[in-house]
Amino acid sequence: MGKMIKVGMADLNLCQAPDAITTLGLGSCVGVVLYDANTKIAGLVHVMLPDSTKIKNNENIAKFADTGIDEMVRRVVQAGASRTALKAKIAGGAQMFAFSSENDLLRVGARNVEAVKDKLAGLRIPIIAEDTGNSYGRTIEFYPETSELLIKAVGKSIYVI
Repeated sequence: MGKMIKVGMADLNLCQAPDAITTLGLGSCVGVVLYDANTKIAGLVHVMLPDSTKIKNNENIAKFADTGIDEMVRRVVQAGASRTALKAKIAGGAQMFAFSSENDLLRVGARNVEAVKDKLAGLRIPIIAEDTGNSYGRTIEFYPETSELLIKAVGKSIYVI
């Protein structure tokens, strides 16, 4: 068993088997894992907001779906992953408040998921599995050795996608 690499909010990092990578407390944020099953190299970005172009001070590239995913692709390929072999698994994007609303500011989770999917589609990176939406937070762990994404949510049993 390797070590567990932690990714904070609006952050990103890489790992390679036998190590694994985790991010805690995905609420409306989306955890995007990009991995190459052959080289067993993976990256995880903790996306907080959908679009960097709408925000004035957007220096933190990992915070946004568009820039975070671009940077993640750059880094995993630099680490030795094959660009054409990249696949994605995503989790998070919860609606953390009890009311449903058409107000876009309150639909951050859904907008994050949409932005992540659009970005990955644009890059032609297939999403192999996802666990998004609902109204609860998630902690995820990705194991490049097996390409398994473990999802933990309070009061729910652990499951794997």
